[in-house]
Amino acid sequence: MLITGIIASLLIATSMVASFVLLINVNTYGPLHVTMMDWIAAGNLEVPFGFVVDEVSVIMMVTVTLVSTIVHVYSIGYMDHDKSFNRFFSYLSAFVFSMMILVMSDNFVGLFIGWEGVGLCSWLLIGFWYERHSASWAANEAFIMNRIADLGMLMGLFLIYWTVGSFQYDDVFASVKTMDPVLLATIGLFLFIGAMGKSAQFPLHTWLADAMEGPTPVSALIHAATMVTAGVYLVIRCGEMYTLIPDVGFAIASLGAFVAVFAASMALVNNDLKRIIAYSTLSQLGYMFVAAGLGAYWIALFHLMTHAFFKSLLFLGAGNVMHAMHDELNIKKMGGLYGSMKATAILMSVASVALAGIYPFAGFFSKDKILEVAFNEGAYFLWFALFIGAGLTAFYSFRLVMLVFFGEKEYVKYGLHPHDAQPFVIYAMLPLGLLAVVAGFLEHTFEGFVTRLLAQYEIHIAHGTEALLIAGTLGIAMSGIAFAVFMYKRGGFPKSWEESVGYKLLSNQYYIPKLYELYIMRPFTSIARFAWLKIDTKIVDFTVDLIAKIVYSTGQNARKMQSGNLSDMLRWMVVGMVVLLALALFL
Repeated sequence: MLITGIIASLLIATSMVASFVLLINVNTYGPLHVTMMDWIAAGNLEVPFGFVVDEVSVIMMVTVTLVSTIVHVYSIGYMDHDKSFNRFFSYLSAFVFSMMILVMSDNFVGLFIGWEGVGLCSWLLIGFWYERHSASWAANEAFIMNRIADLGMLMGLFLIYWTVGSFQYDDVFASVKTMDPVLLATIGLFLFIGAMGKSAQFPLHTWLADAMEGPTPVSALIHAATMVTAGVYLVIRCGEMYTLIPDVGFAIASLGAFVAVFAASMALVNNDLKRIIAYSTLSQLGYMFVAAGLGAYWIALFHLMTHAFFKSLLFLGAGNVMHAMHDELNIKKMGGLYGSMKATAILMSVASVALAGIYPFAGFFSKDKILEVAFNEGAYFLWFALFIGAGLTAFYSFRLVMLVFFGEKEYVKYGLHPHDAQPFVIYAMLPLGLLAVVAGFLEHTFEGFVTRLLAQYEIHIAHGTEALLIAGTLGIAMSGIAFAVFMYKRGGFPKSWEESVGYKLLSNQYYIPKLYELYIMRPFTSIARFAWLKIDTKIVDFTVDLIAKIVYSTGQNARKMQSGNLSDMLRWMVVGMVVLLALALFL
């Protein structure tokens, strides 16, 4: 059975090597554009099946295949006892395939095919253990919520074709400069609605935390390199469009800043290991949208890449902890795991420091740049929101580390005997640990490469002010870490805090899922039930059944004429002759 995982991992690794070769090729010779065939030709609609490998798509290809290769290798050990091992790897590989189609396509139709493929595969993987009601529910929630958002994206694509007459990136981006500003803004908003669904931006965010019902390697892939980054990629890819509609861009940035703080606040009190990391993903996606919305597309892409490394490392480490704890996710039932899981503890601590944005780890360079962009644009409210978000991120990151790996060994009460993951699983995680440390130092090389395609973003802040901004961001992050360590060395917050209004508000996700249930799900369920019982059953089914009964009754009566008696046959022959003669005489 393991041979399936090995073959899948080798094939994904081959894709990774090919992506690195293409990266070198693009750096040396420039972008590659290949049209394989005419895919759709209907009237005036012509859509070729083509791929473009430019500075943006090749960075995405390298990021996706690198993280996916590590996740595949990790999954061999993580899923080795699962009865559906082969099915898991088929879904996982299809997920990566869909994402590669999405990022490599040279037109919006190809992008949309990959977009829908990623959505389908996420449904299959989130609901992988479909026999569990919670997993099945989470898969359907993710699928339906993304279909709602995709309606907006489809509207944007229809408007693009109606206006430009083509779906090719080159044709569309060449036309945006002469397009009506209101129409362009409408297209930009519709496309962003699609991005909101894929990247789980408010109010289409609730599926992301519930997606934790899938196997942990799926969480690493969805939240690091594939599904949730697709929305950010779409905005970056359409940068030439969004640059011309700054009001829409600012709206995107404002929503991103809100989500950055909104998601971080929910992570502060959550006790579910994977959900805490999921909320951190949601928060970091907000940072990416701030950068993209304000026109700093290369910085958004840089944070997307660095985030992929340390976030996938966090999730894979969480998978090790889950295995050791027999699938227990409540971090308050853990504690003191450092003694028996040193390698995992170190790797997750490295990832947490990177997430907190501490120098010299990767998260510092990309996150700090985004705060500088907000300040540079004079969007001080956005900068302040991101600044607060940085402090909250540092706190909940080390709250997790302290409650899982240090303090009292709560797991002893449950008779558990944890141990670290298999050596090859730890070795598979090491490249991510290294990249979480050093990837930030690639900033200037990265900027020089991707700004050959993306617009250069210049930050005009006095050196003294810039130094103060960096010091302030570092200071609040360090304070968040120190506060978490201090509080959870002393046993955490008093139990009475859990009864406070604020705590309940955060732990219940601001009651948004409850509001959705009360004011959207229940009314629509009632409407659907009414349509089923009163319209479908009483009208549609009744009409169909009535037609069937009439046909059946007519047939039954007609059968009586076919008695099989010779005298009856002669009688009907005579009747037939009389009818024919009458027709001949009167016609």
